[in-house]
Parts: sequence; structure tokens; C-alpha cells
Amino acid sequence: MKGLLRTTADIFRYIWYMLNFIRAFILNFALLVVFIFVGKFISHMNRHNVINVIPVTKGALKLDLRGVIVDKLSGNSYISKIENQILSKINKKYDIHQNLLFDLVRAIRQAKDDDNITGIVLDLQSFLGADQVSLQYLGKTLTEFRSAGKPVYATGNNYNQSQYYLASFANKIYLSPLGAVDLRGFATNTLYYHSLLKRLKITPHVFRVGTYKSAVEPFLSDKMSDKVRQADNQWINTIWKNYLSEVAYNRNVDVKQVFPSAQKIISKLKKFNGDTAKYALDRNLVDYIASQESIEKVLEKKFGYNSRTNQYYNTSIYSYRTKVNNQKPNIAVIMINGPIVNNVSNPNSFISNNIIDHIKNVRLNPNIKSVILYVNSPGGSVLASEVIRQELLALHRVKPIVVSMGNIAASGGYWISTPADYIIANPNTLTGSIGIFGLINTVEKSLDIIGIHADGVSTSPFAKTFITQPLPKEVHELMQLSIQKGYDRFVNLVAHSRKKTFKQIDALAQGRIWVGTDAKQNGLVDALGDFDDAVKKAQELGNVTNPKLIWYQDNSTIIDLMSNNASISNILFNLLKDRFNTPIINNIAKQYNFLDNLDDPQNQYAFCLNCNIVNQ
Repeated sequence: MKGLLRTTADIFRYIWYMLNFIRAFILNFALLVVFIFVGKFISHMNRHNVINVIPVTKGALKLDLRGVIVDKLSGNSYISKIENQILSKINKKYDIHQNLLFDLVRAIRQAKDDDNITGIVLDLQSFLGADQVSLQYLGKTLTEFRSAGKPVYATGNNYNQSQYYLASFANKIYLSPLGAVDLRGFATNTLYYHSLLKRLKITPHVFRVGTYKSAVEPFLSDKMSDKVRQADNQWINTIWKNYLSEVAYNRNVDVKQVFPSAQKIISKLKKFNGDTAKYALDRNLVDYIASQESIEKVLEKKFGYNSRTNQYYNTSIYSYRTKVNNQKPNIAVIMINGPIVNNVSNPNSFISNNIIDHIKNVRLNPNIKSVILYVNSPGGSVLASEVIRQELLALHRVKPIVVSMGNIAASGGYWISTPADYIIANPNTLTGSIGIFGLINTVEKSLDIIGIHADGVSTSPFAKTFITQPLPKEVHELMQLSIQKGYDRFVNLVAHSRKKTFKQIDALAQGRIWVGTDAKQNGLVDALGDFDDAVKKAQELGNVTNPKLIWYQDNSTIIDLMSNNASISNILFNLLKDRFNTPIINNIAKQYNFLDNLDDPQNQYAFCLNCNIVNQ
């Protein structure tokens, strides 16, 4: 009997060994294939980066943008490109490109002086959007292109707000007979969990300083507070007015003609029997209503007919290569993009240790004369923000720093900006949000419902910080003291940086969000402008004659990317977004990412939640 059992056990053991061997072999083989693919791809990219591919025949540069425009690719840039290519081969619906803003700008500026490029065609049907600051910078580049005497045409079956903003920079805008210019405005849509937490018997322990620090409101209430509503109304309406003013200027019409009141739009549409294309033409939002065939004939007449491709002569933006400047870099660009965290692996955030390595490298590089800190972050961990700030202070002692603010540079994003010599914000930048908070959730009441109870002994109340037990009173007091101290430190840092008193900054702080124009008026930034202005300022402060930039971004590896995207939560949200591409799903994902990034060891956060959930 024992022999039979031993034999059976041996059989199962050998089967187990075999399965383990097969599993290890498959994983190792797959990893080897990935590394070979990565090596070939990088070699391919590097080889193409040194070759300037110029169109053989004259024609249009076709901006057939797919996906979104970003100022920094999620994860490692090479790896992200590989990921996009692999997914697009598997299924076209996954062909969601990340278009790097600065690559697009560089290409358009080169095309302006390229004799083989005689115009631009904006084909925006597959363009999903971008933040307002990125759109404005790209629009400026299109204006420069037009100023060279080269026309820009925009074609579309339909235009959403991001698409139309870019289209407004065109000489001529074409719209399909059944199309529309779908302008709706901007909005925030925050989810509130107070009642849900109450039903689940989860106890949120919130510690905050700042009347307007809205990041914790979802845990304390089921709706927005009146003061936060008033403040958010101010900045979101400012951004919307900026949008309308720029579009109206581009189209040479009155702002009210672009977007009258909602009731007037409905009334006017009734006169056209709901024909949105005729409404757009009547309001001078477009120049022509035309079928795709008619538009093709216009473009063929302008750029010539290519009998090989059966369309007008054009070069896709994805095929147009830019020249490489072999000059030694003298200005460093350090990218701070996404939530600021300590150790959390998230492709949409950055780890403080990674950026610190970049700052050290820049400080020790004798060829670098000045630094641009490009900030597009809603903040995050107070500790991580302070560690970065300290490293920037060391850099500031030897080299000038210019901060260029992207769409968001708030809370922790503003904290790390304080060592700069000069801060430049876009008029639409969301900044400020000077305030901090702490959050600890406990589930002792939830466990009580199912008959689970936690108990134990401790040497002090501070040791009893378990989510399964009520938070001790002493811990409450300690946390609130720490948060108050952190807030005072934040205000003092800003006051010292901006050469103001504590009282003056405190009046601007309290967690309140400021749009760029108001931040300039209140002295929180030095100037309004864009990335080009930051380059000029860095050039001036560093005494640089011919600027050559070197970009310091994320140095994630292929393993990081695989582990980041392998979590159940990421898979779930990706499936939801693919199946239901709606603002509600996107907001849930963004607010989940906020919770996922809470990794501060002292539970102290300088994070702007509302900055991160604007639907544009």
C-alpha cells in the first residue's frame, strides 16, 4: 500500500516538475523574444533618428492624428511605442497612439521651412483630444506655419471641442453634410463616496488644512461644498472664456457667435430643423459643407493627384522625419508629469527616486548651463515632493532653474516649483492648491458586521494604527498637528520663494485652485507664456547662445511596464474604458488612480483632485 502511495506521489511530483519546467521555459522564451524585439526596435529607432526622410514629391503634410496628444509618454518612450504597435496589430480598436506634443511641434516647424511641404491638412477624425495647454501650444505652431504663406486645411465629418480648437487655426474648414461642431463647454464631475462608506461601515479619518482642499470632500460629503463650488466655477469659466476667445479670434467672429447661450443654440437649431451642419455654416464656424469626394477634389487641385495612391500628394505626420541636431546639449529639460509618489508602480505617475537621479545627473554635468523644469502634475506625496525640492535646491545653487508649467502644476506640483529662479505658466494652467491633507480609512465596523473583531496589546497608542481597529485619539491629535505643521511649512516655502509674507500667501492658499492668469495677478508665477518662453528664459539665465535641449524623462524598463499593466485593477479599467468610453468611466479611473497613489509613509498629501478630472 505504501509503495502504491509512493509511486502515485512520485508520478504527481514528476508531473509538477514538468509543469514548472514548461511554465519557466515559456516565460523565459517570451522574455527573450521581448528583449530581442526591444533591441531591434531601439536599433531601428536610432537608425531612423539620424536619417532625415524628406518626401520625394511636393505635397501636404497630413496631420492624421490618432489617439491623444501628451507632453510625456506613459512609461518608457520606446516601450510605449512598442506597446502601441503590438496592440494595434492585435486589434485596431487598441490602436490608441500617444502623440508627443514636442515631436509634433518640431515636425511642423521643420515643415514650415521645407520646400517639399506646401501646406498642411488636418485630418482629425481619429484624434481623441489633449489638454488645453497642449492644444494652445500646437495651435501656435500652426499659426507660425500659416505665417510662412503655406495654407492649412481642416477636414472632418464631425468636430469635438479638441478637434475644432485645432481646426480653427486652419485657413479653410470643411464639414460633412451630416456633421456638427460639437461645442459643449468644460465641466468637472467628481464622485462622492460618503454614503457608500457609511453603508459599508468604513470609517474615513480625514485631516486637512485649507477651506478649499477638495481632495478629501468625497469622503466627507455627498456633494461639493459651496466654497469649493464657487472657487471651481471661477477657474473653469476662465478656461472656457479663453477657449472661446481664441476660437473667435481665429475665425474672425464675435465670441457670442461661437457659443451663445444654450437656449439660443437650441432656438437657432430649430430654424434649421436640427441641421447641425447648416447651423455651423451660418455661425461661420466652418467655411464649407462638402462631401468627402468634393473635399478630395479640392485637395487634389491644390496639392496634385497621386495616381499611385489615388489621392492628393501628402506625407503623413507619422512618416515625416525631423533632422537631428548633433550639437552638445546645454539646456536640460526635466519632466515632472503625473502624480508624485514614493514607490507605487503606476505608468501614469512618477517615482521620486527616478527624478532625483535625473536632477543629480544634470547638476554634475558640466555641459548643462541651465535647466527647465517642466511641471504637469497635480501633486501627491508630501514627503516625495519635499525630497525632490531638496534635490532641486542643490541644483539651484550651481545652475539656474526655469519652471515651465503645463496643464496642471498644483499642490505638490507647485511645492517642487518653489526653488526656481523663474516660473512661467500658461494662461490656462491650473496651479496653486496650496494645502495638504491626510487620510486613513479603518474597517472595524465593517468587520463587526460579519463577526470579525480585532484586539491586541501595544506599548503605546501610536502603535495601534491598524485599519481593523478604531484610530486612537492620540493618533488623531498627532496627525492633525503634523498636517498643520506641513501646511505652515508649505505656505512658508511659497512666501520665501515669492518674496511675500506668510499672511499674504495664506490668503491665496487654503487649497484654492488658481488659473494661470489669476496666478500671475496674485504673484504666484512670474510670467504667462509657453515652453518656448521657458527656453528663452533658460537661455538668458544660463548665458547660452545656441540652445540645444536634452530631455530627462522616465527610465522605466520593460519589466516595469509589464508589472504596471498586469494588475487586475488596470486590466479592469482598461476593459471598461474600451467597452464604455464615457466620462463616468474615465472619472472613476482617475479617482481610483488618486487612491492608488496614496503611498506617503506619513499619510500627508499635497494633491489637487479636481484639477485632474476636468472634462474638456
